[in-house]
Amino acid sequence: MPAAADEPEADGATDDSPAAVAADAPPRRPTALERQLERYLRHLTIERGRSEHTVAAYRRDLTPFLDALGEGDPAELLTAAAISAHSLALRERTPAPAASSLARILSSIRGFARFLVDEGVLDDDPARDVPAPKLPSRLPKALAYAQIERLLAAAEGEDPVRMRDRALLELLYATGARVSEAVGLDVDDLVGPDGAADAVRLFGKGGKQRVVPVGSMARSAIEAYLVRARPELARRGAATPALFLGARGARVSRQSAWLIIRATAERAQLDVELSPHSLRHSFATHLLEGGADVRVVQELLGHANVATTQIYTLVTADSLRDAYVTAHPRAR
Repeated sequence: MPAAADEPEADGATDDSPAAVAADAPPRRPTALERQLERYLRHLTIERGRSEHTVAAYRRDLTPFLDALGEGDPAELLTAAAISAHSLALRERTPAPAASSLARILSSIRGFARFLVDEGVLDDDPARDVPAPKLPSRLPKALAYAQIERLLAAAEGEDPVRMRDRALLELLYATGARVSEAVGLDVDDLVGPDGAADAVRLFGKGGKQRVVPVGSMARSAIEAYLVRARPELARRGAATPALFLGARGARVSRQSAWLIIRATAERAQLDVELSPHSLRHSFATHLLEGGADVRVVQELLGHANVATTQIYTLVTADSLRDAYVTAHPRAR
């Protein structure tokens, strides 16, 4: 017997069912703060030159905070009390984020608030007086020069991949480049007559450029790689201007470079904990121990603020103190 006209079909939702209403509902309009967030992220990308990775990190940090604030006038919602409450809520989570993560999130909120002040959306900066979480003081760990020599010796070899590894590690230690800066290099970024690697043009945070000299040992390793190894690796893939190529001919990624460092350290049997910045830390520390001026090291590292570089002076001071206590007969 056919169903009555006013009975719902057994296998589907009626036109006024919740599913149908939800499907037909217009998309939610972004809140005023969400619209300002998109403006801020565009500002970071276009005007500040921040990388896609950095902009994505800002979005991850700010979106939960703005979602909690909800709809309304940004000047009424984005207050010091709201920022403090968000920080407290994060600290009370289980497990609680690390102090470094809390500091990064607050830094993202500070940057967003300053942007809104500059744009006239806010009259005063609500994040100005919100205290940042205290971070544990962690000095960068540098390898001893004997450990550097063992690491570089472990990268020796005549096959193309091993020659590339040696050139990469020599460059990282010779220039203090970040791993991301090194893998981002093109062959044309080598500076010198006839393509000689007398110096290298590095592109740091925000696209800031600096030219760093390359020592003789690194220069020899790079030139040997260019002549005897890179052409073979390049034949395995599509044409690319990248300086450092993988086994299939593509640009070496940051993750691959870090794996190269770890694998070489294992071959060298270095019983130390390495980080992607270990060679950069060693470069800065050894320069300062050798008498280099901190301002010169700042320029070579590409630090915007000399205070960032001065943390390495604490490392060298500790080394001097240890040597004094060990050597002086009346120091102990």
